[in-house]
Amino acid sequence: MEVPGELEGLRALHQDLSALDEGQLQNIDRLCDELRAHIAAFRQLLDHPPKNDSSRKKLTSGSLQVDEDEFAVNQEFQDSSIQLADALDLDEIESAKLLLNTQDDAQFLGRSGVDSATVVFHERRQYLLECLRILLRGAENPETPEPLRQEQLQLVSEILEVKDGPARNGSLYVRKCFKAMADSERWLHALTERYHGALALGQPTVPGQNELLTFQQLSLGQQHESLGAIVTYLVKGGYTATDDFFKLLEHLPTLERWNHIAVHYVPVIAAFTSQYGSPDNGGNVREARMLHQRIMDGRESSTWALHNLQAAAITWWLAEYSGWYQEQHLGSPIQGADLEAEARGRSEAFVQALRDGALQCTLSICSQVCVNDSSDPARNGLTQYLLGDTPSLSAEVAEISPSFRDLCMEQMESFVGGFITNMPDTLRQFQSSEDDQRKKILGNMAPAARSTIYDQDLHLERFLLIIAYAFDRRVEAAEIFWADPDGNMYGFLQWASKRQSTPRVGAFCEMLRSISQDEVSATAAHHFLLDEGSTGSTRMRRSSPLSWSQIFSELNLYGAKLRESPTTSRPPIRYGGKADAGDINEPESALMLECYLRLMAHVCRESSVARSWLWTHETVNVMNVMFTLADGSAPPRLQACAFAMIDAMLVNKTRDIGSLVWTALDQWASNPNTSALALSRPGKSIAPSNSMEEITFGALSRTFNQANEFIALLQSLVHPGVDEIGLNDVLPFPEQLGAAYRMAGMEPYVDFVFGRIFTSKVPLTDDHLQARLLTNNVLNFAATCLGTFNENLVILANQSTVSVDTAIEASSLAAYARLHPFSRVMEWFFNDRVLSALFAAAKQDINDVGRASPTAPIFLTVLRAIEVMNRIMDLQSTYFEIVRPLIKLQSSGHRQPVLNPTLASFEDSVATNLDLIVNLGLYSGLGNQELATSSLKLLEKLASSRRLNAFAKATSRQQQGGNRLVGVLEQDGDLERVRTSFILAMQYDERELAMGPNAPGWTTKYVMLDFLNHCLTSLSDRPNVAHALLGFSCTGSTLSVEAEGAFTRQTSLFHSIVRLAAEYPEGADGSIEGWLTSIRQKSMSVLSTLRASPLTFALTMVELREADFLFAMFLRQAVLTPHTNLDGLTLVDPSFVQTPAASVLEHYLEQRCFLLEYSTSELRLVAAEGSPTLKARILSTLFGSTTMPDGAQLPNVPIFDLLDFLGFDFQALAFSPLTKMFGSVDFSAVNDSENSARNEAAQVLMMEQLLALRLNELRKNGYLEDGQEQEKALIDAEGLMVLFKSEKNVRALESIRSRTLQAWSNLLTLAVGHCELDQGGRTSLILQSLQTVTPRLEQYAAESSPEALILAKLVQALLFQVDFTSSVSDDSRGAGLVDDRLFHVFRTSLRAISVPEGDVNLREVLYNICFRYLSGVAESSGSTTRQHSIVHTIKTSGKKVIDTICDDAYGGSGTCRASAVLFLDALTGAAKRENSSYMIDSLARTNFIVVLVEAIRDIPNELRDSEAQGKMPKSCCIYDTNANIAYHIDIPLLVSYYSSKLALLLTISQTRPGATQVINAGLFQTVRDSGLFSADPDLGISFNNPSALSKYYTLLLSVVRVIASVVLSRGDQNQQTLDAARGFLAENRALVVAVFKRQAGIGVGGRNGVDGSRSGSGFSRNGNGNSGGTIESGKVDVDELVELFVALMVMTGFVEVSSSLNGLREFVC
Repeated sequence: MEVPGELEGLRALHQDLSALDEGQLQNIDRLCDELRAHIAAFRQLLDHPPKNDSSRKKLTSGSLQVDEDEFAVNQEFQDSSIQLADALDLDEIESAKLLLNTQDDAQFLGRSGVDSATVVFHERRQYLLECLRILLRGAENPETPEPLRQEQLQLVSEILEVKDGPARNGSLYVRKCFKAMADSERWLHALTERYHGALALGQPTVPGQNELLTFQQLSLGQQHESLGAIVTYLVKGGYTATDDFFKLLEHLPTLERWNHIAVHYVPVIAAFTSQYGSPDNGGNVREARMLHQRIMDGRESSTWALHNLQAAAITWWLAEYSGWYQEQHLGSPIQGADLEAEARGRSEAFVQALRDGALQCTLSICSQVCVNDSSDPARNGLTQYLLGDTPSLSAEVAEISPSFRDLCMEQMESFVGGFITNMPDTLRQFQSSEDDQRKKILGNMAPAARSTIYDQDLHLERFLLIIAYAFDRRVEAAEIFWADPDGNMYGFLQWASKRQSTPRVGAFCEMLRSISQDEVSATAAHHFLLDEGSTGSTRMRRSSPLSWSQIFSELNLYGAKLRESPTTSRPPIRYGGKADAGDINEPESALMLECYLRLMAHVCRESSVARSWLWTHETVNVMNVMFTLADGSAPPRLQACAFAMIDAMLVNKTRDIGSLVWTALDQWASNPNTSALALSRPGKSIAPSNSMEEITFGALSRTFNQANEFIALLQSLVHPGVDEIGLNDVLPFPEQLGAAYRMAGMEPYVDFVFGRIFTSKVPLTDDHLQARLLTNNVLNFAATCLGTFNENLVILANQSTVSVDTAIEASSLAAYARLHPFSRVMEWFFNDRVLSALFAAAKQDINDVGRASPTAPIFLTVLRAIEVMNRIMDLQSTYFEIVRPLIKLQSSGHRQPVLNPTLASFEDSVATNLDLIVNLGLYSGLGNQELATSSLKLLEKLASSRRLNAFAKATSRQQQGGNRLVGVLEQDGDLERVRTSFILAMQYDERELAMGPNAPGWTTKYVMLDFLNHCLTSLSDRPNVAHALLGFSCTGSTLSVEAEGAFTRQTSLFHSIVRLAAEYPEGADGSIEGWLTSIRQKSMSVLSTLRASPLTFALTMVELREADFLFAMFLRQAVLTPHTNLDGLTLVDPSFVQTPAASVLEHYLEQRCFLLEYSTSELRLVAAEGSPTLKARILSTLFGSTTMPDGAQLPNVPIFDLLDFLGFDFQALAFSPLTKMFGSVDFSAVNDSENSARNEAAQVLMMEQLLALRLNELRKNGYLEDGQEQEKALIDAEGLMVLFKSEKNVRALESIRSRTLQAWSNLLTLAVGHCELDQGGRTSLILQSLQTVTPRLEQYAAESSPEALILAKLVQALLFQVDFTSSVSDDSRGAGLVDDRLFHVFRTSLRAISVPEGDVNLREVLYNICFRYLSGVAESSGSTTRQHSIVHTIKTSGKKVIDTICDDAYGGSGTCRASAVLFLDALTGAAKRENSSYMIDSLARTNFIVVLVEAIRDIPNELRDSEAQGKMPKSCCIYDTNANIAYHIDIPLLVSYYSSKLALLLTISQTRPGATQVINAGLFQTVRDSGLFSADPDLGISFNNPSALSKYYTLLLSVVRVIASVVLSRGDQNQQTLDAARGFLAENRALVVAVFKRQAGIGVGGRNGVDGSRSGSGFSRNGNGNSGGTIESGKVDVDELVELFVALMVMTGFVEVSSSLNGLREFVC
């Protein structure tokens, strides 16, 4: 139970102290400051004012005084305070203060105020105690750096108040600790009694009370343990007196139960004993003798309830106290004493303590304090044998912590050293008496009875095992045995290794194993065991020292007996003589052999020297011996030890060693009675039957020990050897394994692991520890099998040009896929029983997992199960799509299917185990980095699966169905627990900055944010788990916010991420660190996804606005410069794109992009809502000044400076190391993979493996036989790898640069459009924007970069907001500056148009820019000079510009054609105004005028074709014959394109040269050929579009304008033109008459736009009588058309010349 708020400071202090204890703390000064700030808390820690009537009366008065504030308290608060006081036995006023201070915590925990206050009370005490313990440990540790240690000692003296106060203050503090320990014992007893009393009375259980009771018991147990450790360190530090020892001796007899509470006093007793009983710790003999007398007298006068603990304490005391009598100095106070009598007394006391079980008690303490997380049956068996019926500890409270275990073992080390040094005679007496006793017992027993258990003294054996426990896993402490060959400890080793009885050998082996825990000490143990004088005979003398020769002789002896007959009667033996076969009949023989094997395995595992020696031994074949001992007739534990020894021999194995062991194992499994040595030799193997294999596996599966060690051996065998790490392209076993008598491969072993153990043995195992250990080993084996399969080989074989079959070490890829254990393991994981076992392993009780250490079996089982599930999810597509079909094709029918064919994916099995989602969420918040990472990765895969996220059916509790996974989380209220754990993990902690990316908190944040991002991105259209965790309420397909929920209180995970994005640093001193900026980037990515989704847009925008997120982020923005430090590199560093620094910049720009996009959305939303104040504040921030809520103005980087990222050129390396060796390689398999950060590591790995395969292929084909060629190939491969990473980084940077630029452009456009400025201010702002953008447009346009299009669109948008009339027409200096800036934009655009191979979309925007500028200049007055400059600029731009524009106007795609035509029209107009014929000449030169005229002919055909294509009324397909591409365009766009062409023709024809060119191009003939004027308008033109008829008249009008303009420009003296015009009128007389009628309102119901839908009108019906295209809005304006016709008639004299038009003349008049 954890709460934020009050405990944050203590939790942070504890975190720092723990980091200091582990040597990882960076900021020592901060720690010292924090410790000093808590000195008063440490002093008052043990002050516990009890409840009293006076305080209760004050509380019930209705007021509460807290510091200087007074609160009025109601009756409910008073009752709660009194209840809390009763529960904690705490003063009522203090209880009320505690309750008041924890109200927020109660809301956070979702518990009552009393329960929350109880939690806070205990956690505060526990944190303070643990902080004090760590502080005292550091101050007492001589290895602590001296300056730091002195600081710690000073802090301790201040806490104990001995620095300036009397020394007895330290003793007083110890007394307080004793009292607190006693209070905790009584409190624990009261809690237990209360619980049992409630059960006895049958009282109903209040929800949450059992959990609170368990929490209090655990916390009190931990506090008691911490107090014991604190007292121990205070004693060792010299802060106590002998009276404190007396006080302890008075309390110890009151301990009644042999449990962990009693064990907490063990280091205290040992510390007092060492401090005041040993001459080595500065004591004096007088005090020691006084204490000795008190202790000896106490044996009779005070009877301890725990008599065994009293006996053990006496032995500890005597071992230390005897040191005073090793050497007697002259003048010593003990001169004159009867030392011999005292020695006899000490000896008698020691012997009596042994009879009372002293060593049994000590061994029991050591064995149960040092409980190993893994099963150790051999040691446990020996320990149990030596303990006999000694009572074990009852685990009523919290288990012993690792730190307390180490403290206990440090004190046991002192006892061991004192006993060996100070009482050597007693040790010799043990050996002599026990040897005589054993000799007599065995000599008087019949041979048949020698295998039975008999009673004898085993004190020396117990002492040896105590040493084993005391030094186990304490490498530095064990060095004392090996450091000095002439010292007491090494001498003890030599002495103890001689004249050993059978049980003593086992104990000695355990001791030797414990003091050889690293490479150096294990090698020393190996040399200790070397016996050069041994003959290697199977008969040896036990009086000789223990050696390798003796070990192998006895193992061979036992193996020989097994081979002879397991049931052969054994002859009698004579103890003390030569060993013979009878030796193995002793009851301890099996234990001795197990200890031999354990010692061998340990030394081999730790020492490479010993391992190499055993592999190369001339006379002993280790494999032969081990497989002989693994015979089915051997005891199961002995078989397990044999397997463990083989496993140890595989440490750092090579491929050859692995093959050797595999062959021997397979032969043994199929014929266990055959010598493994013979079986492993080629040519001597026999063909055993499968039935023998079944017998072997059946025997192995009977007991836990055999199965567990055998599976561990298999896991080591399938693990790649040291020479196989890399491609994983080799099978983990010989390819022909077992081919002589079954199908080749290791399928039987996989079936044994899953079929016999995982699905059969594990579920039936009652021992939870054994079941978890078995499960863990099975999952380790499975994870190795899955992890060593390289699916990239299959992908590369299909997509690359490398011959994978040739390159890999396996015979072929097909054999690799078929024989690799991956295939069979995956098949088993789709078996129903295996899936049940897998899910059972993953779904453990969250409290048990949370309390377990990272090495506990339950923790490892959960972790491994989740990792296996992750691997299954990753590899299932490869298995189902490639491997399984291949196996089916190559299967010979002997393979027995085991999978469930109805399961199409792993998600199908999860669908029936959805409670796994709850477990994964809870595991993520336990604080363990590895478990959180694995759980979140699996939760990410499951929570983003659309199959699992289907909507559930509505239930009685839920009116409408919702997301299934969310429903599972909400079902039992687990959603709040998971949310809380996520919120706590997302809190910003500055201590992470000191620890770097290795900080557990940082890693958890990183993975959690990845999980949220992936879920939100994958399922953005529906509520999912990520939404629920963020704090949203998921109801059906919608999201909402609870009125009184965490989201409303701004304490949700969403708000934690907002704070993380706004507050998390990016580096120090202006630098940007990748590991820091990645957290901000991921946080902002979550917010960006939420903002972009319609589901969450509104809610997200409201909350971000409430948090002032926009302003906070702009205040943190910094400008990128060439010298900005990113992960140690600057942006101008030549190697920048080759390093991770490129990813740092990418993440930084992603943050910038989100901020700009969010600002755009916010500004648009504010403008729509009509919030002028907020809009003004946002705009002020965008332009460089942020207004804070209090009115203060803070400067920030303006939006114009945020374009800094465009100042850098990201280019990959200039070289391309493609030689003949790699030139033929197809890298598309790598390049085509998804280019995302999530797959970055996979892409790099695939590239590395592709290069490695190519190198293997070259090597096998003989191309790399020359050393120089091989070196050159490696250099090229490295160069390709660098190039690949560089290009990948460049692509990513260019992509994010474009996105960021687009966001910046959108924001600037919006800001300029919404700024509340006068026209001058707006123009100035636009000019500043153009000044910022135009140079970059010119740069990127020249490079044909994608950024050029974005910049051009921005310029276009800005230019269309310029008021040319008021800005350019003025003659002021400011107007001249505006004109110059705008003209510069025009020139830049004009130059960009002529860029070779430019983007057509870019040119379209540039045409629009130029058109807008030209039209704006034309609109303004007083711009004659600029008109001249425009024409001059056009001329100087060269023919290329005009040619490009004409090409686009003719053959461009989409709207580009129309834009080009409009630009040509504007250019022609500008030239016309300057009386320049340059444009006419240029268009004539390019023959474009002819193209324009001829385009009239195609208008009707193209319109009819567009209507006919798929009956698409609003779009049509235009085929570009030049580019051979079909474009789909809108019909209105097509009509607009025609209009722009005709407008250009009109402009051209308005000058005499232009009109001449138009006439010469065949205008009238083209019009005649088009048939536009030959259509009968009374019948209409069949268009489904309602506006079609109106557009038809518009086209007619445009053409008539051109004709009229030509006639007018040519003049009335050009008879040819007049004749052609009259001919045009004569030919289209019917249409002219119809237009005149319409203008006069004849036949259409009225003049100028009467409703045309009237029946009987030709304008409303098509030729088929169906409803045709009605006139848009029922009206068509034909006035201008009539005027043009009349003008033509007048100019051509049509009426006078044509006598046939008399009727028309009358009509007109």
